[in-house]
Amino acid sequence: MPDKIAVIIPAFNAAKTIIPLIEKIQKEFPELDIIVIDDGSTDQTFSLAKKVKAIVLQHQLNLGKGEALRTGFKYATEKNYSYVITLDADLQHDPKHIKDFLQIAKTDKPDFILGTRDFSFRNMPWDRVLTNSLTSVILTLLSGQKIKDSQSGYRMISEKVLKSIRLKSKRYDLESEILIKAGRKGFKIEAVEIFTIYEGSKSFINPFSDTGRFLRICWKSLFW
Repeated sequence: MPDKIAVIIPAFNAAKTIIPLIEKIQKEFPELDIIVIDDGSTDQTFSLAKKVKAIVLQHQLNLGKGEALRTGFKYATEKNYSYVITLDADLQHDPKHIKDFLQIAKTDKPDFILGTRDFSFRNMPWDRVLTNSLTSVILTLLSGQKIKDSQSGYRMISEKVLKSIRLKSKRYDLESEILIKAGRKGFKIEAVEIFTIYEGSKSFINPFSDTGRFLRICWKSLFW
């Protein structure tokens, strides 16, 4: 297993879920450092994360998920973490799957592991099934590698990837940008099955503006 691994959690107004999420990770994976990026929350996210001994970085204003991830990535590379695991703060991502990421990292040593959900109308809202299937096909073509779940934020990324790729996006389109750039540079992208809980969770994705950002990043990638 790599010597140093961090869990990066971008968080915006996650006061209801941040403590149980962090405590579950700490209980099951005490060897991992937890880095929370409070992206301009107006609730108690920052103080609650500090209370349970996470490393907490703070944006004074809400800058977007991509900017929060970039802040976390910058901190992780400066502190020489071998890998980072990213997951959402709203408990949609079950921390138990961290063991699956760690196992693949130990045995296969890939550069990038993408958490992949079950695309069925039984397990996922129909609109997400359709949009995710389409965007995954598009990113497969643009990255040159098989992308099974382009919109999954549950990922494990190596230090090599983070140090080799310059990221510019500030919102959800960063998650597409990093897949395209990592794939084109020839980094090995693998997949691991994950389960996602949708009930009671609130999506911050705007179907109009974030779709527009996705299309723009795809267009820009043609000139990279």
